[in-house]
Amino acid sequence: MRVLLLLGLVALGLADITRFEGEKVFRLKPVLDEHVTLIKDLATSIKVDFWSPESAELVSIDIDVDIRVPAMYLDMMYTILQQSDMEHEVLIEDLQSAVDAQLDNKPSPRAHSYTKYNNWDTVQSWIASISSSNSDLISKQVIGNTYEGRPMTVLKLGKASSSTKPAIFMDCGIHAREWISPAFCQWFVNEALSTYGSDSQMTSLLDQMDVFVLPVFNIDGYDFTHSSNRMWRKTRSKKSGSSCYGADPNRNFNAGWCTTGASSNPCSDTFCGYQPESEIEVKNVADFIRRNKSVLKAYLTVHSYSQLLLFPYSYTFSLAADHSELLKVAEGASAALQSLYGTRYTSGPGAATIYPAAGGSDDWAYDLGVKYSYTFELRDTGRYGFLLPESQIKPTCEETMLAVKYIAAHVQKNL
Repeated sequence: MRVLLLLGLVALGLADITRFEGEKVFRLKPVLDEHVTLIKDLATSIKVDFWSPESAELVSIDIDVDIRVPAMYLDMMYTILQQSDMEHEVLIEDLQSAVDAQLDNKPSPRAHSYTKYNNWDTVQSWIASISSSNSDLISKQVIGNTYEGRPMTVLKLGKASSSTKPAIFMDCGIHAREWISPAFCQWFVNEALSTYGSDSQMTSLLDQMDVFVLPVFNIDGYDFTHSSNRMWRKTRSKKSGSSCYGADPNRNFNAGWCTTGASSNPCSDTFCGYQPESEIEVKNVADFIRRNKSVLKAYLTVHSYSQLLLFPYSYTFSLAADHSELLKVAEGASAALQSLYGTRYTSGPGAATIYPAAGGSDDWAYDLGVKYSYTFELRDTGRYGFLLPESQIKPTCEETMLAVKYIAAHVQKNL
């Protein structure tokens, strides 16, 4: 009887996973105002998922639009495309196949691996074991709990010192479905610990500075993408009176909050929240950064996809006071990244380089006084989008390390 009960529970668990059979991801190329209007109308009439840009409001002429379309709307979609004569291509023929194909590295499923997309439980045990592995170089600190009660643990990397050291803060996984992002934070921690003492730059960095790493920012959302819906983006908070879950943590910081490129509709993927820092995860991180404001010299946040290295501002087209230095460093970091596998990145201020969006963590950190504030959008440029295969984790992380080390070296030189 117990076995049957267990099997029933397993089946129940599987039944809750969203499937994506027959869904396609299109790239649309609007070149006329009519095309833009058409895409915006489409978004109101059917449930489409904007991959890039992140919502219908951000669609404009000459920006490629990547959208996921449910199978039931495909006929309608093709009719509209034919009638409008808009240039388009199919990036992903069958989304479920792409979801399945993503996990193409096959070590043992339960063990933590730097070249696999580890689920939250695996990441959590990794945090516990790695933070006790080398007390001279790493320690951990819980900065608060998520909405669903999971501990948010920051790892502090750096040679132990009696005096306070200048520091860099880096977070990964603000958006739940961007799995390559937490993979990079894990890779970075391992690389820092394993090359300290042999790599002169890493040794100098950890001797002179501390690096705070938050391996997964939006833990509840990340867990949900593993257990229920691979395409989930937001947090998992719930307000009574609304049937929709979560807010976009990268629209929830107090930087031009909800003025542009964000939605006040709780059901939108770019919902800015009910007020700045309404999301407990955002508040926990903002509190930690405020507490450590006097030592923090750089803020790095890692997203996907698009191959971009962005800096403030996103909430305004005005240039940052440190624009020319931030641009020079971003271009140097992009060149360092490209030197390994030829991966091309575009760098610039968020609003002008992609589109205006308010409430982002990089703008907020910069306005707080953290000068070197950067957002990475990792691989790729849309062939796989959020579903970058595991076989690309290693090259992506290797090249990104070069960019992060380039930025860190500049920060060190300018302490």
